[in-house]
Amino acid sequence: MSWIDPAAEPDFPPLLSGRRVVPGTSALEGAVAGAATGELTAGDVIWESDPARVALAVVLEPDVTLRQAAQMLPLTMVALADCIGSLAPPQVGVMFRWPGTMTVNGAKVGDVRVVSSNADAGAVPDWLVVSVDLGMHPATAADEPGRTPDLTTLADEGCGELTYLDVMGSFSKHFLTRLNIWEDEGFRPVHESWIERAEDREVPRRLAGEEAEVTIRGMDEDGNLLVASNEGRVSALPLVDVVEPVDPPGKG
Repeated sequence: MSWIDPAAEPDFPPLLSGRRVVPGTSALEGAVAGAATGELTAGDVIWESDPARVALAVVLEPDVTLRQAAQMLPLTMVALADCIGSLAPPQVGVMFRWPGTMTVNGAKVGDVRVVSSNADAGAVPDWLVVSVDLGMHPATAADEPGRTPDLTTLADEGCGELTYLDVMGSFSKHFLTRLNIWEDEGFRPVHESWIERAEDREVPRRLAGEEAEVTIRGMDEDGNLLVASNEGRVSALPLVDVVEPVDPPGKG
């Protein structure tokens, strides 16, 4: 792992304002706490200074219901894949595993989560936080390739020259691009890009939370995953159900 100036910061675009997280707190925890108290507002990005991983969280203030705002989860995954695709060698193919896992060569490389101020799918949330956690380099010798076959890092997959600062800066730009497209064209472009990268989408498999194997058929207009059972029955896995609600202080 190459040396990185500990004082260096990511190159965030003007619409985003980056803040290094308080030591001892994760980026997600810091963003949720700040959004809940009003200290952080739309466009604030909390990030961790850890060369072994990309860990950041973006605060949003949606003007749509939580059911639609939940689309920020697949949108963020697509933006992160766009970012990696622009920086990594061609052989690094990022795939998606429902609901928020990123994989390379069948191994988990990171994940995306969404936390909301409320759990009411039909209400507009006061705030929404989307977080990214992506492995850049093995953190310890125990994480070296072969010892954790279900986990990988970008360095393990041929991206050893990339730094977490490179990825944070690039991701933030791709995220804003995808957000602008979503605002102009709706969910369809995200849907198409997500499904293209759905891991083993033609193969029956057990998804998170499912008791039986299903085959991915696509997504509906809300971002719910359409799956078919072995008997051919099609059902939807609600996207809003994977959003993690948090009651702000003084409520609940």
